[in-house]
Amino acid sequence: MKEWRKTLFGREMMFQHGKVAKQSAGSIWARFGDSIVLATVNVSDNTVEGIDFVPLTVEFMEKFYAAGKIPGGFVKRENKPSESGILSSRLIDRPIRPLFPKDLRNEVQVIVTVLSVDPDCPTDVLGIAAASLALNISKIPFDGIAAGVQVGYVDGEFVVFPTTEQLERSKIDIVVAGTKDAITMVEGEAKEVTEEEMLKALMTAHAAIKEIVAFEEEILAEFSVEKMPLPAPKYDVELVEKFAQYVDLNELEKRVFIRGKQERSEMADDYYESIVEKFFEENGITEEQREEYEIPLKEKYDDLSKSLMRKIIVERGMRADGRGPKDIRPITCEVGLLPRAHGSSLFTRGETQSLGIVTLGSQSEEQIIDTLIEEGTKRFILHYNFPPFSTGEVKPLRGPGRREIGHGHLAERAVKAIIPSEDEFPYVIRVVSEILESNGSSSMATVCSASLALMDAGVPVKKHVAGVAMGLIVEGDKGVVLTDILGLEDHWGDMDFKVAGTKDGITAFQMDCKVSGVSEELLRTALIQAREARAFILGKLYETISEPRKTLSPYAPRISWFYIDPAKSGELIGPGGRNIKGITKMFNVDISLNDENGKVTVSGVDAEKVEEAVEYIKNMFKDVSIGDVYNGKVTRVENYGIFVEIAPGKSALVHSSKLGNVKPNSFKIGDRVKVEVTNIDEAGRLQCRRVE
Repeated sequence: MKEWRKTLFGREMMFQHGKVAKQSAGSIWARFGDSIVLATVNVSDNTVEGIDFVPLTVEFMEKFYAAGKIPGGFVKRENKPSESGILSSRLIDRPIRPLFPKDLRNEVQVIVTVLSVDPDCPTDVLGIAAASLALNISKIPFDGIAAGVQVGYVDGEFVVFPTTEQLERSKIDIVVAGTKDAITMVEGEAKEVTEEEMLKALMTAHAAIKEIVAFEEEILAEFSVEKMPLPAPKYDVELVEKFAQYVDLNELEKRVFIRGKQERSEMADDYYESIVEKFFEENGITEEQREEYEIPLKEKYDDLSKSLMRKIIVERGMRADGRGPKDIRPITCEVGLLPRAHGSSLFTRGETQSLGIVTLGSQSEEQIIDTLIEEGTKRFILHYNFPPFSTGEVKPLRGPGRREIGHGHLAERAVKAIIPSEDEFPYVIRVVSEILESNGSSSMATVCSASLALMDAGVPVKKHVAGVAMGLIVEGDKGVVLTDILGLEDHWGDMDFKVAGTKDGITAFQMDCKVSGVSEELLRTALIQAREARAFILGKLYETISEPRKTLSPYAPRISWFYIDPAKSGELIGPGGRNIKGITKMFNVDISLNDENGKVTVSGVDAEKVEEAVEYIKNMFKDVSIGDVYNGKVTRVENYGIFVEIAPGKSALVHSSKLGNVKPNSFKIGDRVKVEVTNIDEAGRLQCRRVE
């Protein structure tokens, strides 16, 4: 067994190998503070045929015992990965995936198991370094050393691995991963910070990453590992290279540089089919041999298309759809499309389209959060759906995948900054983004549609938030930053750089970089260009709807709230909940009570019933005085008058002489009648008169 320790960022970081999980291809036990993860890696001996990508799977296994908790629900054991676990898997996957050889076709599985949780030392960030070490000491081909850090911006200072208390005061909460040469991934949120503040956070993060990578290098210097050889191609490599001679670059340019996504794809595919058939015939490739050449020839064709596209962007400043580097695709915005939804919008940017829908709910509909670290409820929820028709494909309809969860999480972080507090707007807010078309940056289109739909719903947000995806093409010593990238530019480009924010600053940030050595100056250029694009898009949103609607949808629930003495909460609830249940049934409303601060929230579809319930509850705790008016309920009818309950436990006699021209037998038990207190005798008995 070997163990390595070093104090970094004020806490001890420890890696251990050779004690546990020795049958895996590589394993690392990692500790930072009181957080412990076990990273294990394995690889299949057999290659996967018929694919053109590295078959890598990263799993992040959350164990509730790590936080000293028992899982909720009936089963009482960990089941499928939670959303937080899926997001952590993506956080580890994204910085390590580019470091595998692109022609590796053996299945690789990375499992990071959480064994102990320290809220001040994030386990998923620790998992990046642990997975990097486990892969490097294994036989699996892996080229690079990766690490990640969390960075905050607290009281004007950048803090690496901030504590939970510091994060509550921080203007920035980002996770940055990379190698000693470059930042490769960023994920996080901010409270309307400037581009310069975000850039300084990234540079602070990279300096910290270099420290962890240096520690990893010290560890790996003690290992001498023979990596498994990549299988030799079954096809003739020289023959595949010869295929390039069949591609006319002028003809290819005509087919790649077409404005429409589907037309571009069809034209490029048609040309490929025409030349590949000629290639097969002229080189004597039989029907039996064709299958093994299909993928390498298509990869070669795509490489030629990619090189051509990149060259023309760098040399001519022209993109596949005819735009210049800074141009944004045509934008259209609409609101109020769905009559029964509480708020709706349609945001279209080029061939990317998001339908945003807002639903308002009562406090009882808050999402219950029960993760390893976090417990409680969540009142703002954003869900992102990506149906197959959005890209013209046919796929099975299943639950949300990792991509949908990740994109939704990013958009939620971006929009969360403008959501009013519960005291300002006591509703649970759910936003759903239905992606109806996709050709680049549907997550940023989601941010825009959500902002529009929130204003359409009458949610009192103070400003719009918008997002844009930036790209980067680096050829030699030239680099071109692209605004509002297409799916093709994301796939063939060197960086995917998403920035969301308001007119006053950045609220969310995500970056994946495929090249090393992206300079600080290039990042600054991208951030400034993104700010200019965001300002343009925000202008379109404000043109469509400049402020929240003054009234809510007639189909939205009505909510009213007030406070009572917390010490009297039991009186509202009643024995076995009898009082609160009775009021709920009487007025057909939902009632929630915070017994810590005495806040009572009443919600229902009928605004009149909500106000009646509020008045009724307030009357329970109000000292009755002569002249007070109540909307009471008839509980008893006698010849000489009626008895009216004005609040639980408080009844008053309305004598027949005080009923006006109405006889007592005209009333039925349960009728509501408006009364005014006229007398309170020495015994506290109440007498009222009917108010017309």
